[in-house]
Amino acid sequence: MSVDKTFSFRNRWFTWSVAILAAIAFAAALIGFVWVPRAHARAAMESLWEAICSAAGAPAPYQGAALPEDERKYPSSVIVSATMMGGEEGASVGRGATLAMACTMCHGARGTSPAGTPHLAGQPASATYKQLRDFVSGHRQSAIMRPLVINLSDQDMRDLAAYYASLERERIAAVAPVAQQSPRLVRNGDPMRSIGACASCHSPHALRPATPVLEGLSETYLRNQLSAFRDGRRANDINRQMRNAAHGLTDQEIVELSRYYAAR
Repeated sequence: MSVDKTFSFRNRWFTWSVAILAAIAFAAALIGFVWVPRAHARAAMESLWEAICSAAGAPAPYQGAALPEDERKYPSSVIVSATMMGGEEGASVGRGATLAMACTMCHGARGTSPAGTPHLAGQPASATYKQLRDFVSGHRQSAIMRPLVINLSDQDMRDLAAYYASLERERIAAVAPVAQQSPRLVRNGDPMRSIGACASCHSPHALRPATPVLEGLSETYLRNQLSAFRDGRRANDINRQMRNAAHGLTDQEIVELSRYYAAR
């Protein structure tokens, strides 16, 4: 039998071999690009095209169900920059002090929470302002916070942020830079898992815009927020910074980090 006749569709064995290989390739594509992605899909993944894109390595954009259609793809409506808050004014701090009277039940009379909610005293004004804006816009979900801040104007939120930033929390003011005995994830992160060092952003000495200081916060609050970022239940971090940092954390690592920062 000649080679030409062997590799010819007139040869029924060659024809069947090609057909079987094509069927296997088609079935593998269906499994890898359709069935597996949809079986492990997020709630937001609805279309066949989105499943195929996910399997090919193109993740679906963040969608916030409570937001208007044209705003869903953005994690925040706040443009973060080093000058986003402008200069501090005494009048702004005074107005913020008046507005903060409505916040004392949860955040304390001087911004230090007795109830396990975040300490606001000593936090960068830009960090407090961004979170307030995200609560109002719905980019950060909270059944408790949103009704309390929904009627605040932009200036009200700036005033509140300026007031809390003006309060000195002794624990934060005295905290030293990261020491050698700090947890490895705090000092160095874990590059092999694409986890950055916590201290590179979250430190009283880092001074990054819109980034909160974690020292002394409630262990329960920190644990809940890290878990929410890891699991995708919180998504108001710009450029997915926190979600990328937390996605590889184990439950035990979340507990250790929360305990470390709460004790400082």
